[in-house]
Amino acid sequence: MRALQMVDTKNQYLKIKEEVDASIQEVLDSAAYIGGKAVQNFSTALNSYIGCKHTITCANGTDALQIAMMALGLKPGDEVITPSFTYIATTEVVALLNLKPVFVEVDAKTFCISPDAIRKAITPKTKAIVPVHLYGHAAPMEEIMAIAKEFNLFVIEDNAQAIGCDYTFSDGTVKKTGSIGHVGCTSFYPSKNLGAYGDGGAIFTNDDVLAERLRMTANHGQKVRYLHDLVGCNSRLDAIQAAILNVKLKQLDHYNGARQKAAAFYNKAFEGISWLTTPYVAEYTTHVYHQYTLIVNGVNRDELSTYLTSKGIPNMIYYPVPGHKQKMFEYLGIDSVELPVTDWLTERVISLPIHTELDNEQLSYITTELVKFKK
Repeated sequence: MRALQMVDTKNQYLKIKEEVDASIQEVLDSAAYIGGKAVQNFSTALNSYIGCKHTITCANGTDALQIAMMALGLKPGDEVITPSFTYIATTEVVALLNLKPVFVEVDAKTFCISPDAIRKAITPKTKAIVPVHLYGHAAPMEEIMAIAKEFNLFVIEDNAQAIGCDYTFSDGTVKKTGSIGHVGCTSFYPSKNLGAYGDGGAIFTNDDVLAERLRMTANHGQKVRYLHDLVGCNSRLDAIQAAILNVKLKQLDHYNGARQKAAAFYNKAFEGISWLTTPYVAEYTTHVYHQYTLIVNGVNRDELSTYLTSKGIPNMIYYPVPGHKQKMFEYLGIDSVELPVTDWLTERVISLPIHTELDNEQLSYITTELVKFKK
């Protein structure tokens, strides 16, 4: 059996090596390392895949969120509603721009932000909502967009973990996550479902005016060279990463399908195991399993993690300390914030290997050994 990894990017690369190597060589031959044909081709292809009018590439997913908030004109002191149960980048950029993160609760089954919690947190200072499609499962966007419309708020989708996920509205309309809010943001970090061989990110919108501001913000605030109309930053997807991503984008549905197949194997193996809760999938969405995350009940999660590691089974805790308990946010004076569902989850979630290269032998070993933990 091949050694287990949380993410196996090497063997994934070997399957597309010839095409990837050729695409990199084409960039090297062109000497167009910033912008150029490779970036344009990838942006066009990704735009078509996501189903948005505009796709703006950038240097990474965190930049994507920052650029979105800057382009929307959010001002210091404006409140941004966000889940606490997410990777720190989601809320870090809020604080970086001197906005105020307002941490709210998530749903215990989907791990995604709760619409009821959003509604309760809205104040006259609220300007935006940042729903996170955590682990590859979509947040309840139809309800979130309705709340945003009612209170005239922006919605910035953090789609870093769910690219390729399909969301079905109550009228039967199907859209890709990232294309539903006023702005969608994603990451191409190597471990992502659509991962580069370095860093990268992208921003999506259907608003023509906003798209222009997003492009300008990502490019020093300029539309015409050396004429800087607004305060921006410098955030670009380099051409080599774009060329690689354009090859991998053609495989994205296959990659997500492989993750779903692995998740189905896990789910079947864990049926009837009372101390494990497998990932829930709401009827409005598909799940693309950026992470396969279990909830453990009645066992010591840290002891389980140590046991799995001793068996050569990688595992991770995403995320052990929620945003509202991070030292970086102490200045907000939010010690009194109570998020019992979030706290409960941080003590019980554990993620198993999930990637495109898992085979049945590996999956069988993982599931067999895990079940033995409490026999």
